[in-house]
Amino acid sequence: MCAAPLEEYCGSVFWNASFLDREDPDLPVCVEQTVLVWIPLGFLWLCVPRHLVSLCRRAKAKTKHMSKLYFCKQLVVALLFLTAIASLGVTLGEDFGPDRDTSSTVKNAGVYYANPVLYAVTWILVLLCQEGVRRREGAVDSATLFTFWLLLVLCDIFPFQTLLREALKLGEINDVPRFCLFYITYGLELIALILSVVADIPPEDEEHVKKNPEAGATFLSRITFNWFHSMVVKGYKRPLVQEDMWELSAKDSTSYLNEHFQHFMNLELGEARVRYQEKLKKKPVKNRDKVHGESFQNGLGKGVSQDVLMMEEKGKKADGKKKKKDKKEEENNYPNAWLITTIYKTFKWILIESAFFKLLQDLLAFASPQLLKLMISFTHDKTRHTWEGYVYAVLLLVVAILQSLFLQQYFQRCFVLGMKVRTAIMAAVYKKALVVSNDVRKETTVGETVNLMSADAQRFNDVTNFIHLLWSCPLQIILSIVFLWLELGPSVLAGLAVMVLMVPINGLLATKARKLQVENMKYKDQRLKIMNEILNGIKILKLYAWEPSFQTQVEDIRGEELKVMRKFAYLTSVSTFVFSCAPALVSLATFAVFVGVSPNNVLTAEKAFTSISLFNILRFPLAMLPMLIAAIVQTSVSRKRLEKFLGGDDLESDIIRHDPSFDTAVSVSDGSFAWEREAEPLLKNVSLDIKPGRLVAVVGAVGSGKSSLISALLGEMHATKGFINIKGSLAYVPQQAWIQNATLKDNILFGSPHEDRKFEEVIEVCALGPDLELLPGGILTEIGEKGINLSGGQKQRVSLARAAYSEADIYLLDDPLSAVDSHVGKHLFDKLIGHNGILKNKTRILVTHGVNFLPYVDEIVVLVDGKVSEVGSYKSLRASKGAFSEFLDIYAKEQRNQNHSESEGSRDTTDIELIPERDDAQPDSPLEDTVSATLKRENSIRRSQRNGSVRLRKNSSLKKPEAELNKGQKLIEKETMETGQVKFSVYMQYMRAMGWGYTITVFVVYIIQNIAFIGQNLWLSDWTNDAVDYFNITYPDWKRDTRVGVFGALGIAQGLFVFLGTLLLANASVAASRILHSRLLNNMLRVPMFFYDTTPIGRVVNRFAKDIFTVDEAIPQSFRSWLMCLLGVLGTLLVICLATPFFTIIIIPLAVVYFFVQRFYVATSRQLRRLDSVSRSPIYSHFSETVSGLSVIRAYGHQDRFLQHNESTIDENLKSVYPWIVSNRWLAIRLEFLGNLVVFFAALFAVISRKSLDSGLVGLSISYALNVTQTLNWLVRMTSELETNIVAVERVSEYTEIENEAKWVSDTQPPEKWPKDGRVTFEDFKVRYRPGLDLVLHGISCDIQSSEKIGIVGRTGAGKSSLTNCLFRTIEAAEGRILIDDIDISTIGLHDLRNRLTIIPQDPVLFSGTLRMNLDPFDRFSDDDIWRVLELSHLKEYVAGLQEGLQHEVAEGGENLSVGQRQLLCLARALLRKSRILILDEATAAVDLETDDLIQNTIRKEFSHCTVLTIAHRLHSIMDSSRVMVLDAGRIVEFDSPSNLLEKKGHFFAMAKDAGITQDGITSL
Repeated sequence: MCAAPLEEYCGSVFWNASFLDREDPDLPVCVEQTVLVWIPLGFLWLCVPRHLVSLCRRAKAKTKHMSKLYFCKQLVVALLFLTAIASLGVTLGEDFGPDRDTSSTVKNAGVYYANPVLYAVTWILVLLCQEGVRRREGAVDSATLFTFWLLLVLCDIFPFQTLLREALKLGEINDVPRFCLFYITYGLELIALILSVVADIPPEDEEHVKKNPEAGATFLSRITFNWFHSMVVKGYKRPLVQEDMWELSAKDSTSYLNEHFQHFMNLELGEARVRYQEKLKKKPVKNRDKVHGESFQNGLGKGVSQDVLMMEEKGKKADGKKKKKDKKEEENNYPNAWLITTIYKTFKWILIESAFFKLLQDLLAFASPQLLKLMISFTHDKTRHTWEGYVYAVLLLVVAILQSLFLQQYFQRCFVLGMKVRTAIMAAVYKKALVVSNDVRKETTVGETVNLMSADAQRFNDVTNFIHLLWSCPLQIILSIVFLWLELGPSVLAGLAVMVLMVPINGLLATKARKLQVENMKYKDQRLKIMNEILNGIKILKLYAWEPSFQTQVEDIRGEELKVMRKFAYLTSVSTFVFSCAPALVSLATFAVFVGVSPNNVLTAEKAFTSISLFNILRFPLAMLPMLIAAIVQTSVSRKRLEKFLGGDDLESDIIRHDPSFDTAVSVSDGSFAWEREAEPLLKNVSLDIKPGRLVAVVGAVGSGKSSLISALLGEMHATKGFINIKGSLAYVPQQAWIQNATLKDNILFGSPHEDRKFEEVIEVCALGPDLELLPGGILTEIGEKGINLSGGQKQRVSLARAAYSEADIYLLDDPLSAVDSHVGKHLFDKLIGHNGILKNKTRILVTHGVNFLPYVDEIVVLVDGKVSEVGSYKSLRASKGAFSEFLDIYAKEQRNQNHSESEGSRDTTDIELIPERDDAQPDSPLEDTVSATLKRENSIRRSQRNGSVRLRKNSSLKKPEAELNKGQKLIEKETMETGQVKFSVYMQYMRAMGWGYTITVFVVYIIQNIAFIGQNLWLSDWTNDAVDYFNITYPDWKRDTRVGVFGALGIAQGLFVFLGTLLLANASVAASRILHSRLLNNMLRVPMFFYDTTPIGRVVNRFAKDIFTVDEAIPQSFRSWLMCLLGVLGTLLVICLATPFFTIIIIPLAVVYFFVQRFYVATSRQLRRLDSVSRSPIYSHFSETVSGLSVIRAYGHQDRFLQHNESTIDENLKSVYPWIVSNRWLAIRLEFLGNLVVFFAALFAVISRKSLDSGLVGLSISYALNVTQTLNWLVRMTSELETNIVAVERVSEYTEIENEAKWVSDTQPPEKWPKDGRVTFEDFKVRYRPGLDLVLHGISCDIQSSEKIGIVGRTGAGKSSLTNCLFRTIEAAEGRILIDDIDISTIGLHDLRNRLTIIPQDPVLFSGTLRMNLDPFDRFSDDDIWRVLELSHLKEYVAGLQEGLQHEVAEGGENLSVGQRQLLCLARALLRKSRILILDEATAAVDLETDDLIQNTIRKEFSHCTVLTIAHRLHSIMDSSRVMVLDAGRIVEFDSPSNLLEKKGHFFAMAKDAGITQDGITSL
């Protein structure tokens, strides 16, 4: 062998077994001089080229500064170089020196020359390497150098102790110079190792490292995630906030990822498109047309008028039938199969790295069982030397630590990869959404597109986290089987068969569970839909006293939902039973077959416990594979959707030319335009030339294509022929104002720089001055989503201001004056659009329905059915008697009526004093356009306009100092976000809801189960001792049978107890869900109205959706897992302590460390999760905002700005996602180290006390310990998850404890027929909306006699609506009282009161359900009664004409009825009630004149004997009332008959004059 040359080279024996076969073993000197020197040096020499490359390449770069640390490192290496030279000198001196021993001819062996030379060369290389590291960009230390020093120090430990032991044995030192040199060298190496751990951060990077500590983390800190420590500590001291988050490194930022992803995506998508085109060519032609033939369907951009939408609905139904046929062919009519390759190519290197780590970890996982086997056989054989045991214990520790390090690196890379994939997809979807064509846009709604970004991207994220398990699971399975076969031979197959059988059972259960889940979702959706409606229409419910009916509806659905949930829970418990029995059954089957096959097979401790730890390894991949496959199937659905969207066509950018040589500003030459490629053109043969600086009006009947013309000019439509040329930049004001969720100022600036003078001017011109005074933050008022805290008119003016500020060349104004009052409209026209406006030198194209501005425009374009019928000035067109004059005649009529009634819209110009609106800010216009009327903004939101839901941006300096809002003034209270630890009382609350009996039983059952588990394993260890007792004797059959039988029985018992526990827990949690939900629902219907005014509905819905969902599903799940984990850990520790009592000493310090790590982690992780969800919603809301404002963004050409904004929003989110990922790794690596220590000590104590232990117990305690790391990790996870989830209970209970309004039914019942006469008396009545606000009514006193008709008028904010609210007690009196027929209404129950009054509210609110339910939710009336009232309210023929009649389903919010019909239904409700007092809150905006007349006449006729209070917004409707009450600032200023009031020439007269009503006007009525 090769030993001989080595021995010659060393001059001593290379290997002799006797060195090891003794109590104090040692290695031969020759091994120490050769092998142990070559290992570290070889490692370094392999790694050197990499470092030297950076030396050569970076020579040009500026040399970075040299730190003190660098000098120390180089100095130490230089000294080492000197020691190497010295030892070479010693050797030379001995051989050739003057004082050499001439008598001996023996020279020193070769090794004494070779080693110093080798070392000297190495040290020179290390000097160069360290210089290379210094020059490398962003390097703070070197992993290779650290590893080299570590290996060196470890390998030198052997010669270290050899030399010492020899010296101690001889009592003197043989070779003094070499002895000294070795220890000097060793000391220097240790110093070098310590220095290599310290980060060398150049001063120019220090700032960067502060913001992102990872950049300055050394190798050691990176593999243990120590750099994250500061964040954890900070999170423990106080809850983290977004400002504490660290900067992202450039490689993780959205822009970097997006750029790379787009690069590969464009390549792959290009190839896919080519493939798709070729496939199309092969396909027969007929199919192709069919797919494209789906004409004219929701292809409307957002700016299209509503009537076209109606036409389409009809078109859609016809298409529906054809659709089904095409479904099959449509499967793949888009380029597919490119997304996965794109992702792979973009993130190739991370994938490869993580795969490498996973492979190492998988292989190491199988080392532990083998070491365990050696350990058991060591304890078994008492003759072996003790040091062997210590070696095994240390090896177990080393293997476990390496395994932990590799595993955490793998996880870190995988989770970061998942995060990057999600980010790349989100950014790509956003980018695509900005350029997507109308064809694609028509196929996906805003909601679906947002879903692509949230749900589908998240799915990819989840799958990429575990993608490597696809090859790793099979690998682990194969390896385990191989090792098991070696242990137990073919009987393994029995256990394997059991495992394989489990798979289909699990599959079956999973499909069943999925079915139930779908059903559950159905009920959940139904319940939430109703909840949503209830909350939106809560005011109506309260006024009608209809809450009980709706409460039972919700309770019924909830009951069904809980039934399904209980089924689901039972299923889960079956699958848990199967899963928990599996390990017991598997080992039972294997061992039973093993002992049963032949009498020679005896179960030894080695065999039993090695197999058990191998089975434990096997369980994980077998459980994961089916889950992974299911996840991949789900993701493939997401993949299709994403490919379809991202592969869709972009908007054609060449429709619009920008040729400056034209002399017109806008010219359309013979263009035909359609919404989609293959659709019929909407605009046909349009030719237009518009000179610069002209004001052109576009008019035409509804649906004649006015808005489409604007869209065509914006390039949003497909040109089937012709072209458009536009000279200059565009500004666009859509029909429905698009308002961003930002400050008012940002909405107007829209990305342009702020210039004070220009800004002031624009505000003035757009009549926004008065509004700014009312908005709490002035121009810095934050505007809610979709402009929720602005009225329709204000939104429109903000939209105009944005256009005016942008200073474009061409203005496209799509009917901007329809949403504002006529005098505001006049102001806007004069100051902004008209010939004296600030835009007078720009080209303006104005779509308008208003006839009154037409005489003042330069040119009028008349559209009829998508063709231009005439163009000319007002005069010439009037004269020609064409389409235009017809149009004028139609509209002039309506206009007159409108002006007649326009007495009292809420004026918002400067000519009236503005009272800050407290209660009833009406939408601005009497004839509001249909769109804003359908934005069902409940009164509560209207009220929010003035003291709006206002979040001032941080550190925004306000121009004028704002007075502190006193309590109650701020409208929307900020949602409380719980921080810190969850109080124990919350857990108690949940357990109380489950019921104490259940809770205690569950605990007991789980504890018994755990005892059975431990018992089974103790029995096994006892069984294995038979191998010693019956050594060389035949093993009796009865003994074998008992052993197997008891083992099996304990296994089954354990499964049964788990089953029982899970069943009990399931029942208990369903009970808890039921109680918590019904409490919440019960309370939410009983809270006073002002709660809903101050709480956004979304926040309440969230309690019913997300929090109840958590209580239903997440809490029971995490509670169960937590219990099992906790008991598992306790059981493990108990077994180890039983086996090796020494171990108890270690438990205390371990527990303390564990507790601290866990507390630190939970505090930080919980807050990071919260920050993640808080920073996630802006991404989606900004996205859905972008999608709904696409045409505006494109018109202004601001795509890039929005892209950047999106990137920064995603980055903000990543800043909390990334630390969360790292925090999990930080925790895991610390817990795994703890677990590894448990293993180490279990092994160590087993070695120490091996004399008294039998091998079975050792096997038992170590195989348990090997399993504990996983369980420890899970326990912390589960604790933190349970803490996060239990917050839901806290949030639900927070809303169950809100104070209620007065009792629904009180002890003092009013008389049966009350109110008989309907007299109403106010006595010095004062009221405020909420405690802490000012009075709204300041002492009202008046008498209203039986069956009087009273009109109530007053400016906006005078307190008209407050009066009605007081009658119904939706707000309670501050002082004074109201008597109805001499009964004080504050003494009776609310339902008694509200059931006896009738109101016809301002907004007709309907609920989804049948028509009948909308009229009579309690089924108190017969069908005949209902038909009678429908006849009176002019709805009979409409309802009779419906297929289902009274059972006709009303859509959510009554969407499928016209506004007029809804109003008539409300009238029918009132007629059905027939009470003596009717309150009529007159509809302002919604109703056309015809319906209005119908309602007025019915009321006069049917309610002639009732007392009627009308809150009027149009004076002419109350000129015939008996008396008129004029309110001003909460006081009655005039109260008399209309004719008397007109003569008094007071407030009423002034209002009448404004409305154009005069004395003679009355007589004509």
